[in-house]
Amino acid sequence: MKKFVNGTRFFVVLFVTMLFSVAVLAQGPGQNPLPAQVITDVQPPNPKGSNPKPEDATKAILAAFDQYEVIGMGAAHGNKDLDDFILDLIRNPALPGKNSDIAVECGNSLYQPILDRYIAGDNVALSDVRQVWRNTTQPMCGVSAFYEQFFPLVRRINQRLPPEKKLRILAGDPPIDWSKVKSRKDLGHFPGQRDTNIASVMENEVLSKYRKALMLFGIVHLYHGGGSDPFPGAVALYEKNYPGVTLVIADHTGFGNWGSLAKYNDELEGRLAPWPVPSLVQQMKGTWLADLLDSTYSSGSVAFMTVVGKDGKTSQSQSSPLRVEKGFSKMVDAYLYLGPRDLLLNETKPAEVFLNKDYMAELQRRGAIMGGGPITDQANPGKLSDADFSPFFYDPNEFQKFTQVAPSSPQPLSKKKIPF
Repeated sequence: MKKFVNGTRFFVVLFVTMLFSVAVLAQGPGQNPLPAQVITDVQPPNPKGSNPKPEDATKAILAAFDQYEVIGMGAAHGNKDLDDFILDLIRNPALPGKNSDIAVECGNSLYQPILDRYIAGDNVALSDVRQVWRNTTQPMCGVSAFYEQFFPLVRRINQRLPPEKKLRILAGDPPIDWSKVKSRKDLGHFPGQRDTNIASVMENEVLSKYRKALMLFGIVHLYHGGGSDPFPGAVALYEKNYPGVTLVIADHTGFGNWGSLAKYNDELEGRLAPWPVPSLVQQMKGTWLADLLDSTYSSGSVAFMTVVGKDGKTSQSQSSPLRVEKGFSKMVDAYLYLGPRDLLLNETKPAEVFLNKDYMAELQRRGAIMGGGPITDQANPGKLSDADFSPFFYDPNEFQKFTQVAPSSPQPLSKKKIPF
């Protein structure tokens, strides 16, 4: 099986993990999937509209806090350039005066008191606070180089700030206690409660207290209007009570990377060549960028999962459908450009984490409970190899093998090849 290392593959992990709790009960053993409908070719997009107006990304985001209470964007999903941009944004001396909180996907809310003391600068051992990001429902969090740097960085920044400007980090993941999880039954509904928990944290700790926050989550948690049924989306949930307070930023990783559209990317990206790096487009409505994204942007939701019946036995692996997000430009507010797709770099894994034998054994124990597969392989040193690691976020040799699958057509997984 292809090793689950490449950064482009990490883009789909969030969606796969959200699917886990639903898949556990959704299908009994032996049920056959519907036949796949494959689109073998598509016409090149011909986007219409006015020219978008890119701005300096850092200045635009800092200024946006004057208008919005929350700014949401991705982090730690394989794109090292995006991670580096966020770390630079956090180091910007203007941020503490604009923003009070940073809410993160990779943070177990069970440990919020420990996290608060650590980030405030109290004498808390790093080994204790690591529980925050290493003990979440998401295996990727525990092996993320971004979060291994992010939490200590914010702590050090706070040590230089006056009390009224100190930043707080909010853990968004459900309060799972892995020491009490001995079987699949013990997982309960934790994996499926992620959006509701995130929304609750945002309402209770940020919005109801008239604070401001930077949200660092996979894009499917941030969509206006919610994600695909039955996944509500965290921002969509709290927007029922707090509409119009959130600026959602999607980052550029290419046009039509999934399937036949990929061959037109270089031509389409030529329109972005004059843009400064990094840049942000906030007014997309009526521009050719909005038209182009509406016809090419994929949520990355082609995913492979192990389907488990009500009797707890694994029946078969299945894929969720790949789809283009129609109306994507209405689901987000702004578009972040960090350079051409082929030059984006892949997030690496910290060797010191994988050399921690006790933690690796614990991650493999959790993986066995969750059912194994690509969700948990990413944290299994036995399934990783530098022979399969690409330094680039986008690997054309992988993506050119796959064509776009129609939304209503799940297809069975090959156990030999993981196409993301």
